[in-house]
Amino acid sequence: MNCKVLSDKMKPVQALMVKPKTVRKLVAAKRVDDSPHDKYFSRAVSKALEALEFLQNEGNSMSMNEIAQRLRLSKTSAFRLLKTLEATGYVAQDGRGQYKLAPGIHAVTPTQWLSKLVRIAVPHMQALTHETTETVSLAALFENRIEVVAVIESPHVIRMSNVVGHILPPNASSLGKAITAFQPPAGREKLLRSFKIYRFTDHTITDPRDLAHEFENIRAQRFAVDREECANDGICFSVPVFGPGDEVSAAISLSMPKFRLRGEEHEASIIAALRATALTLARDL
Repeated sequence: MNCKVLSDKMKPVQALMVKPKTVRKLVAAKRVDDSPHDKYFSRAVSKALEALEFLQNEGNSMSMNEIAQRLRLSKTSAFRLLKTLEATGYVAQDGRGQYKLAPGIHAVTPTQWLSKLVRIAVPHMQALTHETTETVSLAALFENRIEVVAVIESPHVIRMSNVVGHILPPNASSLGKAITAFQPPAGREKLLRSFKIYRFTDHTITDPRDLAHEFENIRAQRFAVDREECANDGICFSVPVFGPGDEVSAAISLSMPKFRLRGEEHEASIIAALRATALTLARDL
C-alpha cells in the first residue's frame, strides 16, 4: 500500500474518496440497473453482460442449460446468445461443450462487478474504521494492475493515507501482495512485470527469491503485511476477499502509523477484524 503519514497541515479527513472517472463508471453501472424502464434498453445486451458477469464469478465452465436457467431464458434464446458471445471472442467451449470466459477476458474487472463491490464494501469499511480508528482501503484486480477503489480515512490527525485510483506495487504494499500472491504464476508475473519491482524503503522486498517466499507465506497464512515496505514508520495489514474456487480479485486493508501498534495481540485483533470483514464481503458479493 502506498501510504504516507499525514499531519494536521495536510489534507482533511475524507470518508470516501472516489475519482470523477470512477464516479462516472458507478453512475453508468447504476443506469444499467435502472435501464429496463428506458425505452432504449436492450434486453439482449443486458442478458449478455449478465452472462459474462456470472461466468466470471463462478470461475468454472457452465452448461447451456445452467446458463439458460440463470438468465431466465429459453434454451433457444440462450443458445443464440452464447453462440454470439463465442463468435465475438468473449466465451469459449471446453472439451465437454460447456461455456467459460475466453482466455484474457477473465482478467478484466467488469464495471458492474466493481460498482457492486464498492457499494457493498463501504458500509463495512466505515464500521471497521469506526471500530479501529484507522484507515481502511479496498483494492481490486484489473487486467495488468491492482488499483485502490475505495478509502475510509482515519479520524486521527496523524494517520496513514491512501488515494482512490492509485496503482499499488505488487511487491511492497499489503493490498498488492495480498492479491498478487493468489494469482496463477502467469498472473503474478504479469503484475510484477507491468509495475516492475521498485525499492521504496530499506525494508522493501526486491529479490525475486525472497518475493516468491513472501507470496508463499501469504498463501499459507491468508493475509499480508507491509512493514515499512512502502513508507517508513507505517504498517499495513491486508486480507484477500476470496471468490469461488478461492479466486482473489479484491482485498481489504487497514493501515496505521507504526507507533500506534501495541504489540502482537493488537496485530492479531486487526487481522481477525479484517478477516471477518472480508468474509462478509465474499458472502454478500
